[in-house]
This record gives sequence, C-alpha cells and structure tokens, in this order.
Amino acid sequence: MHELRQRLGRPLRLGVIGGGPGAWIGEMHRSAAELDGWWKVSAGVFSSDPARSRAAGPVLGVDASRSYGDVAEMIEKERGRPDGIEAVAIMTPNDTHYPHAARALDAKLDVIGDKPVSLTHAEALDLVARAKANERLFAVAHAYSAYPMTRHARGLVNAGAIGAVRFVQIEYIQNGLAVRLEDAPKNNRLRWLLDPDRSGLALVMSSIGCHAQHLASFAIDREIRRVVADVRAVMPDRKVIDYVSALVEFDGGVRGTMNVTQAAAGSENDIRLRIYGEKGMLDWSHREASYLRLAMQGEAMRVIGRGDPGLPADILASGRFPRGHPEGLREAFANVYGDLAHERAARLLGAPAPAVAYPNIAEAAHTMAFIEACVASQASGGWADVARSGISRTGNLH
Repeated sequence: MHELRQRLGRPLRLGVIGGGPGAWIGEMHRSAAELDGWWKVSAGVFSSDPARSRAAGPVLGVDASRSYGDVAEMIEKERGRPDGIEAVAIMTPNDTHYPHAARALDAKLDVIGDKPVSLTHAEALDLVARAKANERLFAVAHAYSAYPMTRHARGLVNAGAIGAVRFVQIEYIQNGLAVRLEDAPKNNRLRWLLDPDRSGLALVMSSIGCHAQHLASFAIDREIRRVVADVRAVMPDRKVIDYVSALVEFDGGVRGTMNVTQAAAGSENDIRLRIYGEKGMLDWSHREASYLRLAMQGEAMRVIGRGDPGLPADILASGRFPRGHPEGLREAFANVYGDLAHERAARLLGAPAPAVAYPNIAEAAHTMAFIEACVASQASGGWADVARSGISRTGNLH
C-alpha cells in the first residue's frame, strides 16, 4: 500500500458534501480521510444553505474559492480545474444520499457514502449500475467492519478456525432516542430525523441497524436469505421506528439473531458480535475494539489483540500503533478511505487491483433489501424473503 502511495506521488483530491462546522460526523470523515495521507479535502459543500456553505469552508481549512453553494456547482466547477476533485464523501440527511451519489457517479467521481446509501433497494441497485457503467468505486461508511479485529474474525471464519458456522448474535444498543426528542425544539437535524419520509423506512435500521446487519454478514461472509422481525417504536406515540428484533437465516442455513434500538435509556453506543461454530466461538465488542476473543470447546479462552505477533499481514497493516495503544473509530473510518484510495491508485497506475475488503455499494444494496424485508415481515406477521440483488458482494464492478 505504501509503495503505491509513493508511486502516485500525491494525495487524491476529495470533495465533501455535508458535515459542516459542529457536525461530529463531518469531523470524523474529514480527519479520517486525511489520516494516512491518501486524501486531501480540497473542496466542499458544507450546508444546504448556500451562504452558510461558502462561509464554512475556510473555517474548516478549505479554500474559499472551492467552498461551493451546492453540489451541482461544485461538480461543474471542479470538472473544469486541472486539480479537480476525484471523489466525493457524502454525509447529509438520509433522503439526499441517493441523489448526491447518483450525480457524483455520473460525473465520473468515486464515492464514499454514509449510510443508508438510499431510501429503497431499487435506488441502491441503481447506484450499483451507475458505479459499474461509469467505472467508479463506491465505499460505504460501515466502519465497524473495518476494525482490524472484525476483519480478523472474518479471516478466522473463512479459514475454518471455529468449524462450520452455526449461528450468529449481533446487537447494537443506543440511547439517542430514549427521551422524547419530538417534544424538543426542532433544529434542522431533528426535522429530517423525525420525518419518516426523510429518515427512511425504519429509522433505527437506517441509523444503526444497517451497521449491525452489515457487520454480521461481513464477518461470516454470507448474505441473509430471510427474516422474521418485530419492527416498532417502543417510545409511546412515536412515528419513527426505534426498535427492531429479528430472527435471520443466512445463506447456507446459518441462523442468527439481531437486536437494535436507540431507545435504551442509560445505554451508550454499544455493538457486539458473537459467532458460534461447531468447534468454538468468536466474540467482539466495540467497547474493546482492539481485542477479539476466541474460545474453542474444552479450551481456555484466548484474547487476540490488534498488533499481536503472528497476525496476517493485512490485519497488521490495518492498525497503526503497537498493542496497548488505543485506536478507535477514526482509524476504522481511515481504513475504509485508505482501501478505496489504494484501489483507485492501482487503477490510475495500471497496477493489479488489490484484494481489499472495504464495504461497498453491492453490500449496501443487500442491506437495503434486508431493511425492506424486515418491514415486510412486520406487516405480514411472518418470515419474509430478502430480495436477491444478483450481484457480487466482493467488489464494485461486477
């Protein structure tokens, strides 16, 4: 990876859409993109208000001449520059993800998109088609699958370390909707977040459930075939969905459970994955993201740490500091940005495309199909099949 970056001789140029001053997700994306030297935030649209957007750029270190009033202006003016942007990062309200991504792909720009990539499965499939037609790369900000230890869990599963996988448990518990935000003064974020037409089919799935589903599918390298789900608001008189509990069946008959909510009073941002095979189990928690527990039947539990000697080279490369020095979400985000940049650099230089595992638009299409199946299951009161996309999950251009 370092050799390709040296050959390229410069950072790739990134345009940011959303995430203006005060938005924590904007700071996360911008700092993660630049962390390893792969990207330079060169331009941006930082607000839906043109005047605020233009004023925000210099505050964030972006030249005023490249701080634009809207996305169309940025794409048009950057296209005319010899040093124009080569990709966009999208972190805007949910209902704008699809149109911004479609416009960028059609302008021959790579995309790093926040989740959900769209409001429907059909829109996600359209983004897959646009990425293929325009030969663009599309990464999705599912950073939990970019931690070294979740990637190592996938490697162990695929190597048969715990035997045939039998069932998976995934949970993501938050407290962000544990109080009635509906009764609070409305700012721009709350207005779109609490509007079901803007936030998506099931708010908790668009916010955190998609992360849980993606991590489970990624870690065992299987898509979900069908689901029976309880999809509802546990907060009385709430219009948006804040809770989903589901039984799932993965490809190959692997069983699983998923529990996600943003209405758990007293909780923090807590995601946990457990994978059970015929010979043992793997256990990963976001609270201790640098460690993976491996317990084989009849043996003492082993704690594997990021940076341990003997780990595969790609897992070691996805960390930055020796074991015991904390790394976290920013570094995981940076892995997504770095992996996409690595592939783009290889294509620019005519080098072989690397085998990278960053979350991509094909996987995002499966996530949208899964969300629609959860909603259908709630409506029917029984199992619902997850629509098959007919595309490969291993890359963008298939």
